[in-house]
Amino acid sequence: MNILIKAAKILDASSPHHNTTQDIYIEDGVIQKIGNELSYPDAKQLTFDDLHISQGWFDSGVSFGEPGYEERETIAHGLEVAANSGFTHIAYNTNTYPKPDSRADIAFLLEQANGSAVKLHPKARITTADSDAKLAPLRELQAAGAVSFSNHKAPLSNANTLKLALQYTHDFDGLVESFAFNQDIGSDGVMHEGTVSTALGLKGVPSIVEEMQVKRDLDILSYTGGKMHIPTLSTKDAISHVKDARKAGLDVSCSTSIHNLYFTDKALQDFNANAKLLPPLREDADRKALRKAVLDGTIDMVTADHQPLNSELKHVELDRAHYGSIGLEHSFGCLLSMFTIEDTVKILIRGKERFGIAAHTIAEGAIADISLFSPKGTKEVTKATLASTSKNSLFIGQAFSGTVVGIVAQNQMHLAI
Repeated sequence: MNILIKAAKILDASSPHHNTTQDIYIEDGVIQKIGNELSYPDAKQLTFDDLHISQGWFDSGVSFGEPGYEERETIAHGLEVAANSGFTHIAYNTNTYPKPDSRADIAFLLEQANGSAVKLHPKARITTADSDAKLAPLRELQAAGAVSFSNHKAPLSNANTLKLALQYTHDFDGLVESFAFNQDIGSDGVMHEGTVSTALGLKGVPSIVEEMQVKRDLDILSYTGGKMHIPTLSTKDAISHVKDARKAGLDVSCSTSIHNLYFTDKALQDFNANAKLLPPLREDADRKALRKAVLDGTIDMVTADHQPLNSELKHVELDRAHYGSIGLEHSFGCLLSMFTIEDTVKILIRGKERFGIAAHTIAEGAIADISLFSPKGTKEVTKATLASTSKNSLFIGQAFSGTVVGIVAQNQMHLAI
């Protein structure tokens, strides 16, 4: 496909054209020419008011449902939602059925995503689906295409399992994810333990649930070596532990969710089940610390923590409702409400290298892997505007600036407008 993007402001610090407005001609998935007033009559032309482009956006932790929970979201439709949301790469979580612990499971995920403009990067289980203590064939799974090893939001309660996983993957540079949640203290909690939970009479999840586990995991990493990723941090003290670990030379990365960056535990004051998340929404002091850590790079990535759920899993009493909210569709607008357009873009493209994904600068001769957007425009989130199959969005009722125009990736142009 031949594409001519007209008058786009390039936001890519690695590009010689950073912060300039240019035409970009793409032929068969490769950027052939960048300049002014380009004309290629046979190319499909894209023009949009105040158009901006950047390297393709990446989310490090996305769930859909397939296989096993296709009624929540199929891979094909989920990837279309991701493209409409400006993402060219997603790392796919392991909360499916069956859980991906074999080469065949990874091959299935890659096959289902084949042909999409969005590249799906599957994660694989750390342990086998039938045991929380027996390691999955990690080397084999990475060779099959897994970009990291994760039991999603099922924390490794057995410290020796994490130790063995880090030791085993050290030899082939595998990335082990460890969800920071101490089940002995935090199980069955509905929301953050604090003044709001006390006022509502709801069982709380104290901050120490996360902080204890982070410290334990980092102590194990210090002993074993290897690479660790801690997804969806939510507390200010956990951030401090990560900072200290990096100063000590440990190879650790971390992410936080857009929900924890934007909302606090006050979102549950009206018993909104879509605000029941794991980790839970915390207090304002935590939210401020998370935002600061995102800007200074202590938190490497921001994830939508996209979790589609059947409506019957949310339309119940709050203590019985499942954890999770969708978020992919709101990532750009939500981040833009908190940060500048330049910082928003930097946040959205971070994390690829950590997951072994190539980043392509916007330059002549480079592969076209581009997100297209504009800081202009305003859209209110309603149930009717949601493209996701599942509608469990905490962002319903919010209004965000910015417009996602689409993506150019995998030799395709997918427009969201």
